[in-house]
Amino acid sequence: MRLRKFWPLVLLLAILPAPAQTAAAPTVVKLVVHDTIQPVSAGYIRNGLQHAATVHASAVLLSLGTPGGLLDSTREIVSAIDSSPVPVIVYVAPTSSRAGSAGFYILEAADIAAMAPGTNAGAAHPVLEGTTMDPVLKQKIENDAVAFFRSYASHRGRDVQAAMDAILQSKSYTDAEALNLKLIDIISPSEAALIASLDGRPITRFDGSHVILHLAAARIDTLMPSLHERVLSHLVNPDLAVLMLIVGGLLIYLEFHVPGTAVPGAIGTVLVLLSFFALNLLPIHHAALLLLLAALGLIIAETKFPSHGALALAGIVSLVFGLLLLVDGPIPEMRVHLSTALSLGIAFGSITSVLAYLAVKAKRNKSVLGPQSMLGCIATALQPLAPSGQVEIRGEIWQAVLATPNACAAPGQQLRVQAVEGLTLQVEPIREARAKAE
Repeated sequence: MRLRKFWPLVLLLAILPAPAQTAAAPTVVKLVVHDTIQPVSAGYIRNGLQHAATVHASAVLLSLGTPGGLLDSTREIVSAIDSSPVPVIVYVAPTSSRAGSAGFYILEAADIAAMAPGTNAGAAHPVLEGTTMDPVLKQKIENDAVAFFRSYASHRGRDVQAAMDAILQSKSYTDAEALNLKLIDIISPSEAALIASLDGRPITRFDGSHVILHLAAARIDTLMPSLHERVLSHLVNPDLAVLMLIVGGLLIYLEFHVPGTAVPGAIGTVLVLLSFFALNLLPIHHAALLLLLAALGLIIAETKFPSHGALALAGIVSLVFGLLLLVDGPIPEMRVHLSTALSLGIAFGSITSVLAYLAVKAKRNKSVLGPQSMLGCIATALQPLAPSGQVEIRGEIWQAVLATPNACAAPGQQLRVQAVEGLTLQVEPIREARAKAE
């Protein structure tokens, strides 16, 4: 009976419409690449695109500023952008940033290519590890780069001819020029303005599907590089890589000359292994490895065949050139700087030469321990020697006997030690010792 009183209330609640659910704000995953294009940055972008697909983001905003980088890493990034289920917006920002060389390919591969005022893009001529190419090889590389760009640029509606000038003639364009030439879609002063202007904009994806961007009041979720990626990003710095190689090699060298400490050898081994790992991610000029080996051989040869420093100097010169050419990337930012090669080469060569010289000299020196170390030393007679008596040598009193029969020595006379028999020294007056030597 009591339940019947509540039936009208239950019926009323059932009839009333359910409260409308507030739609969640769209999410834009932001990636930041203001560095060279290499395997680490390529992995960061690839992981970021996968994360955006996992969280069902409305778009990915790639803030780009780069002087360029490796073509293989660029191909990997372009492929990831083309196959991304989430639309990708590449935004060259902030002001004074650029999308040079490899960055230009990435910019043109985006669903939406945007630039901030005061930025530039282009200068995308391919370079083979900074070396001079013969005409045939140059033409092959240029044709490959052009075919690579055309394979996706036509799907994005870009002006292929203007892009060809950037690739073949190394032209670079300002933001206004790029917009007029249809190399980009929009110029925007800020990320917020860019997101707002793209709300409701229809785009055509790489696979030909048509999508309308819904970015009203979008929430920007910045995805920072992981600790692993940040560490690797620092390691692929060519200057740091060769610094770890030289310092690690020097510490290992010290371990051989001062055995038993273990600390220099352990730290040096870790540094050398880290250097090898970093150099494995960078373009290596293998001829430079021969220069480094030749430098090591010349420095060691100086200790075996003294040449008044000529071999050591040749080794230092070889070391400097080997370090300078070791990492030969397509852009200056991916090569070892001259100042780094000079400072490390001269320092390592000089220290190694000095240590090797001291080690060889120590091996050649006579032992300074025990009675035999007194051979050839000068003693002073404390009492008349006729032919035996006491002498003072190195602050110690020893029993001595003259090596020449029937000889004698006055107190205070200087004597040279000729032999040691037990606890007795055989000595001769210095004048007589000189006469025998002559």
